[in-house]
Amino acid sequence: MAKEEMMNSQKMGTMPVGRLLASMSIPAMFSMLIQSLYNVVDSIFVAQIGENALTAVSVAYPLQMLVLAFALGIGVGTNSLIARKLGEGCRQEASWAAENGIFLAVMAALASLVCGIFFAGGYIRMMSTNEEVILMGTQYITVVMTCSFGMFVEITCSKSLQATGNMIVPMISQLVGALTNIILDPIMIFGLFGFPKLGVLGAAIATVAGQILAMCYVIVMFIRKEHDIQVHVKGFRPRKESVLGICKVGLPTTVMNAVGSLTITGINAILMGFSSTAVAILGIYFKLQSFVFMPVFGLTQGAMPIMGYNFGADNKKRFMHTLRLSFIVSFCIMLVGTLLFWIFPRFFLTLFNANESMMEMGVTALRIISLSFVGASFGIIMTSMFQAIGHGVKSLMMSVLRQLVFIIPAAYLLGRFFGLNAVWASYPIAEYLCVIIFLPIAVLVVKKEFRRKDAQQELLDIQQQESGTAQ
Repeated sequence: MAKEEMMNSQKMGTMPVGRLLASMSIPAMFSMLIQSLYNVVDSIFVAQIGENALTAVSVAYPLQMLVLAFALGIGVGTNSLIARKLGEGCRQEASWAAENGIFLAVMAALASLVCGIFFAGGYIRMMSTNEEVILMGTQYITVVMTCSFGMFVEITCSKSLQATGNMIVPMISQLVGALTNIILDPIMIFGLFGFPKLGVLGAAIATVAGQILAMCYVIVMFIRKEHDIQVHVKGFRPRKESVLGICKVGLPTTVMNAVGSLTITGINAILMGFSSTAVAILGIYFKLQSFVFMPVFGLTQGAMPIMGYNFGADNKKRFMHTLRLSFIVSFCIMLVGTLLFWIFPRFFLTLFNANESMMEMGVTALRIISLSFVGASFGIIMTSMFQAIGHGVKSLMMSVLRQLVFIIPAAYLLGRFFGLNAVWASYPIAEYLCVIIFLPIAVLVVKKEFRRKDAQQELLDIQQQESGTAQ
């Protein structure tokens, strides 16, 4: 391997932290912003078909999020294991982690295919009685689930490269997928340039086409270029230690995101008791909030391997510097997002062809829910920190507490006693309660882990001294 490539991951232990975090986060933030643009444009086009089409996509969203949860779990687990192994100087084990991560991604994609064929339609019918919504929702989610292999493989390969400090290839793969989707959306939905008019089905086809092209790009980059990790198909075999290492962080991450899917399903059920318009508004919110949350997720994509590497290398100073900078940047992004949601809610809703009833309901919803953004800025960084040091279960605990213990009960009780507008307040209530509980836990965990590493190093030094004396 070339010396330049060998140094790619080592920069995470030597480059000034501010410059390093910027170099690794900005490409990811940019690509995530493009991804956000695709999410919004996708729904804007669907909204032109009608409110039922937008409701159908909103009803299908929890299942789509569930599939994404498994892809992210495998990708984050692989990223965390690779970064820690590189920090410890174990390059071969890091390569095994990448190979086993891709293997798990393929297996999960096959499971998604089976579930898409046999269970997707039943879920949509359970969530709505409107036959048009059921038809469009079933078409959309069936295509997304049965053709999810592109997303699974692309996310795992991109996360593997990010763990080595390579943020450019993942950024370009995101751009390839998002731009493909944006270009194909109007063509497939409205039947332009001789293509048949497919409506919501066309939106689904455009989505998976973008994912598959992104996957092809990142695979080609894996094959054609040298990296700090090497992936080999020939002679591959699943390795128990790698699979368990990935699952230790990845499974809690999957469950954490799956809990999010369950939460949206529960909130949709509560909102359906008021009106289908409320469900459509929640769908609009999740598309719009991606513009705020996706850059923060891009920040964590850059910060997580830095924290993981320096944790593995027992460099507390660089670890803490990265954590503090991440908190500051995340807070600033979320504060700007909150201001935008308060100042321009009508403009945002106009993009989705909102009628007067939806506009009145939506303005209140966007303003109230956005109050949760600043609290979420701390929660997201804490979650990534736990994942970086191998404490994925604590990330899961945060998510379960926030979404199942706080959000759903609060939404139900507030809606029952105070009406629809009070339902939206469940989001900021849950975020800030979660931060109050887990911030001191995060401080204690970091102190404990570095004390443990210091003790291990002292023991190793004593053993080496005794060995030298004996010789």
